[in-house]
Amino acid sequence: MKTLHGRRTRILAATTATAGLLLVAACTSTDDGGSGSTTAAGGVDLVKAGRLTTCTHLPYPPFQSEIDGKVQGFDVALIDLVAEDLGVEQDIVDTPFENFKTGAFLNSGQCDLAAAGMTITEERKKNVDFSDPYFNATQAVLVGKNSGVASLADVKAKKIKLGAQAQTTGEDYAKKQGFDPVSFESSDAVLNGLRTGQVKAVVIDYPVVQGWLKDKANAGAFEVADNIDTGEQYGFTVKKGNTKLREAINKALADARADGTYKKLYEKWIGPYDESAASPAAS
Repeated sequence: MKTLHGRRTRILAATTATAGLLLVAACTSTDDGGSGSTTAAGGVDLVKAGRLTTCTHLPYPPFQSEIDGKVQGFDVALIDLVAEDLGVEQDIVDTPFENFKTGAFLNSGQCDLAAAGMTITEERKKNVDFSDPYFNATQAVLVGKNSGVASLADVKAKKIKLGAQAQTTGEDYAKKQGFDPVSFESSDAVLNGLRTGQVKAVVIDYPVVQGWLKDKANAGAFEVADNIDTGEQYGFTVKKGNTKLREAINKALADARADGTYKKLYEKWIGPYDESAASPAAS
């Protein structure tokens, strides 16, 4: 996604499973040189008292998007579980996607963690620490019906204009295959570019396509021509060295898988439960 120069960062109210939850008695201020951190349950330091502050980039349905004035989605719901364990509530900050690759907002103390449907890569690991993977993601090639395209190879052979989301692994993959894709700043912009004819095919994360095709009008006009297993796994990120928060995230994910909460949230936000996507091995 392109840098949104001059864009003002917005703090958005997230739906949270911890609404109305009283803060644990152990949530007290700490003396850390004036950074304003607080300590939550389990000794996890947070940038804001009583809040688990999450950086994301909107919109990216079904993982996070603004619905009826509230930020909701699969990522939001999973981080709500972390917040509940810590005895706090989740706040969401909308930021440019490129900051997730550098860890800028984590390092500056603006956010505790980042949740943005972000693929775990060795390059990104240099700047941030990832949680255990929580989702196996594939890429989809989406085209208009009756396009005559049955694969990404067809897109290249027929010299069809291809679109992708900037700064994403989907765009990186397309470039490695020899494409010069049209870059769009968000997943919504990618899909709108296809809908309006700016491009004739797009490479985009398959879970996004799943949600988009739930709309009958979209499903009537567009179809998945190809699925590409790039071996991608999504993870949440924390500032390098923030072991306690990383462990709290991993515990919440493990508990959710064990007690069935993960499956329920998956079915609500993603679609029919896919065991292979839902239970990725730790990387």
